[in-house]
Amino acid sequence: MTERLLQLRGVTKHYGPVRANHDISLHVDRGEVVALLGENGAGKSTLVKQIFGLVTPDAGEIVVKGDTRPISGPSDAIARGIGMVHQHFQLVPVMTVTENIVLGHEPISGGRVDLPAARARVQELSDRYGLAVDPDAEIADLPVGTQQRVEILKALSRDVDLLILDEPTAVLTPQETDELLRVMRELAESGTSVVFITHKLREVLAAADRVYVLRGGQQVGEVATADVDEAGLAELMVGRSVVLRVEKDPAAPGEEVLAVEGLHVADDRGLPAVADLSLSVRAGEIVGLAGVEGNGQRELVEAIAGMRRPTGGRIHLRGDGTTQGGASGAVGEVDLTRARPDRARAAGVGHVPEDRERHGLVGSFSIADNLVLNRFTHRLFARRGVRNRAAIDDNATRLREQFDIRSAGIHTRAGALSGGNKQKIVVARELSARPRLLMAAQPTRGVDVGSIEFIHSQVVAARDAGAGVLLVSAELDEVLSLSDRVLVIHDGHIVAEVDPATIDRAEIGRLMAGGRRDAQALADEWGAGGEKQGPAH
Repeated sequence: MTERLLQLRGVTKHYGPVRANHDISLHVDRGEVVALLGENGAGKSTLVKQIFGLVTPDAGEIVVKGDTRPISGPSDAIARGIGMVHQHFQLVPVMTVTENIVLGHEPISGGRVDLPAARARVQELSDRYGLAVDPDAEIADLPVGTQQRVEILKALSRDVDLLILDEPTAVLTPQETDELLRVMRELAESGTSVVFITHKLREVLAAADRVYVLRGGQQVGEVATADVDEAGLAELMVGRSVVLRVEKDPAAPGEEVLAVEGLHVADDRGLPAVADLSLSVRAGEIVGLAGVEGNGQRELVEAIAGMRRPTGGRIHLRGDGTTQGGASGAVGEVDLTRARPDRARAAGVGHVPEDRERHGLVGSFSIADNLVLNRFTHRLFARRGVRNRAAIDDNATRLREQFDIRSAGIHTRAGALSGGNKQKIVVARELSARPRLLMAAQPTRGVDVGSIEFIHSQVVAARDAGAGVLLVSAELDEVLSLSDRVLVIHDGHIVAEVDPATIDRAEIGRLMAGGRRDAQALADEWGAGGEKQGPAH
């Protein structure tokens, strides 16, 4: 008989009038992978926090391997064989990978921490699970994808029976995601059960045995993955039929909006991240940038946005300078090579940053204030240096409804919202300004399937209204389905331009890994006029 590792009976948690979880019952047996699906704010993270002892239920029972005692806290959960990887990293930036992974259960020799033994343990875990990390690297120097690997290894270092993963692939590349799904299946086969939260339906079908669906804090469905497809899961999540593909008319590109010529940008350590890179974006088109995370995408976007000073090359914004929603774009061509963020914004650059927590929001500010964060001095929202509170609140009320930002009200603190609702604030602010150039870096990271559908439609609408869009995403499916043209970046260089409608996934994966296409072959394939050519006869 299969051992029941976890049993929830009628678990309920309210925060004042807000019903986070209500009467939820589920179970997890040894050696199975169980997915928790639901829209942003459906109660998924609250539920797993109760399993891990971070939150105490108001009612109900959580049984771990037959033990009905309440879980008193994370240390108690760990002692009972439960590990958890949180949605937001719990790492110490100034410490190394090794120090973070063994923190709290360090190997001791002669009364001191045995760092060589700790390092060997980390290397062994890395090799065993196929999650490559440098044991000696400092966390602050690592890209977010690598930091996520460290979080997972930290949990696995405890030899857990049940591993909880809260949005584990939100910052991983497609290749890293596939590797993690493989690790999850191998863990299950070895007897370690996995509960994971994700918004990505493909991952559920690829890795999970069963799925529990939450909506409005309640359990609305349980289904075996063998008995359902993506469309069925999406409908269970949002309570309606969802369009899973991006619906858009063919692009009608106009004048060039962005011209990047021979750009060189260094990373935070002063090492070359972007080298002699050139690209252009025209009005009325979406240009996708496909690449394994950490190949210069972040530095490129930050240089264009004025957040990072290039070491060489030029960045020019072109067009008539007409923007709406508060930007006061300059007419003609604007040199943004050494511009500050405020000048880039005034010229008509909108920016959805990849890290909303650091660069997109002020968590202690209200939703209303975050929605005018980079326009609070504009005449629409201030008079003679005094903020126009009524105009700010009217703007927030309109955008909260338009973008379905779920909260108790417009004055709710942004830091108290779910990750997906935080993302909606950033997207709403940037799109409402109607920029000439919209740079969208990971625009749907951590967002549920219904909201992804909406954000994609808004990006396409911005394109159709005449904006040029530069899309950067670790989700290859998102790049291929949303873009009109795709540029492949590797090691800070553009290595190919491909047609998203016809490119083979294996081919684009090879290019993302560094394989270059022969220049003459590309010219023959696309033809002198830029049109895809048929096979030669």
